[in-house]
Order: sequence, then structure tokens, then C-alpha cells
Amino acid sequence: MGIVNVTPDSFSDGGRFVDPDRAVAQGRALAAAGADILDVGGESTRPGAAPVDEAEERRRVVPVLERLALDPGIPLSVDTTKPGVAAAGLDAGAVIVNDVSAGRRHPAILEVAADAGAGYLAMHMRGEPATMQDDPRYDDVVAEVGDFLVSRLEAARAAGIDDAALAADLGFGVGKTTEHNLTLLARLDELCDRVGVPVVVGPSRKRFLGALTADTAGTVGPPPPDERDDATLAAVVWALERGARVVRVHAARPAAQAVALLAALAEAS
Repeated sequence: MGIVNVTPDSFSDGGRFVDPDRAVAQGRALAAAGADILDVGGESTRPGAAPVDEAEERRRVVPVLERLALDPGIPLSVDTTKPGVAAAGLDAGAVIVNDVSAGRRHPAILEVAADAGAGYLAMHMRGEPATMQDDPRYDDVVAEVGDFLVSRLEAARAAGIDDAALAADLGFGVGKTTEHNLTLLARLDELCDRVGVPVVVGPSRKRFLGALTADTAGTVGPPPPDERDDATLAAVVWALERGARVVRVHAARPAAQAVALLAALAEAS
């Protein structure tokens, strides 16, 4: 899943693709590099991000989705928590709703996905982007993330979303410390078994990867987001080996090559 951020303030590439022409070009470049899905989002969920009103979010994502939908063969996802934006995105050609609130912020988004027969991706996030990293705490992060996702997937089913249309995202880097993220990765196989639907892993360029690689980056302090792709690739391979079905990334080619190699190794063994 290739990330297309049409936002001015995303942590990695905020502002680079706010122009629709550049966003469409980026989406096509990600597809050419091996992305199987393109995820278009108009509201940043980076720590400290401010909310965006529905009209502005719709203005950002709809033109990009409409143009990318003209390219055959690449399913599109609209990354939003708002029912109105989800509906507009699906009308514009998206076939998946990627909801970082898992239907808690606006429960009607579940009905929008159900009525459209769309795929629905529920993500774990504690709190809101503006405050989620202030002091995140868990007694058992694996159990609590698993409980949350199981509950939200049941809510999606109750709203009419077909089980085969569901997927779950563990929410790396959102409302979690470096230790929490590492624990989730280390015990990923448990969570994949627990949630019972395809698991999406999105560690791409996240702050915890920068913190873990600070001593090897040749920089003062953690490397900037666009210099975290090697660490991202390590997390991607680890996750795929432990049951993740989709990896959500900014740089598609390394992840696509890792998928191809792991598939070849699985066949050979």
C-alpha cells in the first residue's frame, strides 16, 4: 500500500503533494514501483496534528482519487475518519475506506462502507492526534490493541460490512512509545491470529525507527523521516514474516522487492 499524502503537514512529506498534479504523479510513481494499493489521505494523523474540516479534506482528496481511478488495475483507498469524505472518496473511485479511528469518531462511516460494499480498514489509535503521544500507557499493549481491534471489527460487522472486506491496522507510532511499538512487532504473530482478518502494518519512516537508528545514521540525533527507509524495510520484512498481509509505505520499490523475495523463498521451501 503506497502512501499519497495530500496534506501540508504530514510528518514525512507534508506539503510535497498538496498540488493535485504532483499527488497524481506520486501515486502513479508508487504504482510503477510496485504498490498494489494507493492510499490517499487529506488529513494528517502525525502527533500534534490539528483536525481538518470536511469541506477542505474533501477538496484535497477527491480530485486526486478521480484522476487515479482512471488508471486501470490499482485499487484506491481513501484515508479518512469522516463519513462524508469517505462517501465522496468512494464515489470518486476508491474501493477501500482506511479509518484511523476505527469508527469511534464518526460511527456512520461504518454504514458508508457497508452500503458501498467497500473494504474497511480499522486502525488502533489511543486518543486523538493532537494529544496521543503526550504520555501513552498500557498494562499490556498486545492484549489491549488486540481487544480494541476485535471490538471494532465486531462493530463493523454489525454495521453490515462483510467479513471478507475487513482488515486491521495495529497503529504503529500513534499513541505508542518506542517500547510499545517494538513489543507489537515482536508479538505480531499473536495479534494476527487474534484479530482473524488481514493485518496491515504501517511502520514507514515512523519516529520510533529514527530513535532506534540514531547511533547509526551519521547525524546528530535521529535521522529525518526520508532517511528512515532502510529501517522501514527491516520492519517490513519482519512483519511479513510474522503474518502481516499488507505493508503501508512511502517508498514502494524496496517493499515490493521484499515481498517478491519472500514469496520466492516460501515457494522454494
